[in-house]
Amino acid sequence: MTDTRPILFFDSGVGGLSVLAPTRALLPHAPFVYAADNAGFPYGTKSEAEIAARVPALLGRLAERYHPRIIVIACNTASTIALAHVRSALELPIVGTVPAIKPAALASKSRVIGVLGTDATVRQPYVDNLAAGFAADCLVLRHGSAELVEAAEAKLRGETPDPAIFARAMTGMTGQPGGDRLDIVVLACTHFPLVEAELAAASPHALAFVHGAEGIARRIASLTQGQQWPGAPGPGTIVFTAANPDLEAMRPALRSYGLTLDETL
Repeated sequence: MTDTRPILFFDSGVGGLSVLAPTRALLPHAPFVYAADNAGFPYGTKSEAEIAARVPALLGRLAERYHPRIIVIACNTASTIALAHVRSALELPIVGTVPAIKPAALASKSRVIGVLGTDATVRQPYVDNLAAGFAADCLVLRHGSAELVEAAEAKLRGETPDPAIFARAMTGMTGQPGGDRLDIVVLACTHFPLVEAELAAASPHALAFVHGAEGIARRIASLTQGQQWPGAPGPGTIVFTAANPDLEAMRPALRSYGLTLDETL
């Protein structure tokens, strides 16, 4: 008998699609469900207490409904705040998403790296610890942008975001002391790889971007190695935590990620 349990991806919005895509490439037979907490969107402007309470409760409900074999918290903000809470509450493998500071530090030539995320992510002690552990010899510049998250959501709806949004995000990093030597930026929000091209175009000088999506995909593949998959998995499902008025505008992009069914939790 084949194992039809899905991989469950979770984010406040559509950012986790940047993690879903490389996972589907590695595991083409895996069934998957993508959960977007649009009722709580955006996480980056919420308090730590709100996120720590909301995320485990929601994932508990989603686990009961979809019986996943593994849960991927495809959100840096939720992971840096609530990952430990979720792991203590649920008895199944949980994969988090944390800023790719280690690979950025390894790749930087100038020893100045940036961490571009949500306001909630860039202020976390988790990020302090990553910087101290893997980039102690680097100048680490941080910048939080809520409007960049909204821009990524707008792009998925087929809209063209205002270029000034990307210019402000990049100036928020390069305009800091030492920013003229910045050579690599960690995209510490899963929404941001969706607008990487726009960020590169808005940068005042050439630099590289890194994020952890491919590494997360490899981790998922490792944790599910040897497990059975359906020979031909059904269509992917996206589930929202509230009615989504933008769903019709999003459908073409969602189909490109294999998400052809939709539900509301």
